[in-house]
Amino acid sequence: MKHRTLILAATTTALAIAVFAPATPAVVEPAAAESTTVGIAGWLGDPSVTVTPDVRYGTDGDGSPLLLDVCSPAVDDDTELLPAVLEIHGGGWSRGDKAESTWRATCEWLASEGFVTINVNYRLAPAATFPAAIDDVTRALRWLRDPATAAQYGVDPERIGAFGGSAGGNLAALLGTRGSGSTTTGDRVAAVASVSGPMDLTAHGQTLGELPRWLVARELSYLGCADFADCAAAEDASPTHQVDPTDPPVLVAQSADEFIPQGMSRAFADALARAGVEHQLEITEGAAHSTAALDEALRATVSDFLHRHLSAD
Repeated sequence: MKHRTLILAATTTALAIAVFAPATPAVVEPAAAESTTVGIAGWLGDPSVTVTPDVRYGTDGDGSPLLLDVCSPAVDDDTELLPAVLEIHGGGWSRGDKAESTWRATCEWLASEGFVTINVNYRLAPAATFPAAIDDVTRALRWLRDPATAAQYGVDPERIGAFGGSAGGNLAALLGTRGSGSTTTGDRVAAVASVSGPMDLTAHGQTLGELPRWLVARELSYLGCADFADCAAAEDASPTHQVDPTDPPVLVAQSADEFIPQGMSRAFADALARAGVEHQLEITEGAAHSTAALDEALRATVSDFLHRHLSAD
């Protein structure tokens, strides 16, 4: 299979330096890092996109509804089935919402690129620990692939991909690597694009670069563990440890100087390469995280990748 690595960096020297989050309070949490003045906020919008908010795709254990938004592109031929993308918001598995301005804008942008986009809410830690979030995302995939739902929204059930940022990038990658076999049926997706996703939540993952203390605490809260050394869920929650040769093509993107260590993305890309899975690694300049990294150039990269792998041809 084809392997393509595109690394955008100022110099070779800069990329050779391990990029770790500083030990000082200079590192900010995702809500602040996802600035409203950069990244997806630079997209000007598309009035032809239609948003259907708060569609129920399931029910929580306590009876609460599980909701998603559907962002639909304008179509000239309503008999043509379109590819779809499951969009998974970030927030350290413990906060965040599909209706936040950056995630709504991302949903509308993906729709403007021709994808029926399903912007999913899922249960959050610490009330719901692993595997609640990935189970919910999988439930949303099943809902979308149901023949009645696919027909309602004009979706080709064999051309469904996943996109996520930060914790959502972890979940998108896990959706792609969890399980094996055909990527066009069942609980699998045909392509994955992840931005700033932490890919290894095991004790080994902690050695791939220095993570800010607040993120380590969120990982453990999400896993329901006191430490990584004795955490049965950690490997199952880590895309790097779930890769097999039947997995779909994966785009792995992050900024060179953000708080997700490059080592984590590179180790995931290496695991994909060893399994013979087509993948693309993008390390871009700067420190922007998740949707804040979705500038015009990275949006073009994500769109091109999804179009190539969700094409009807």
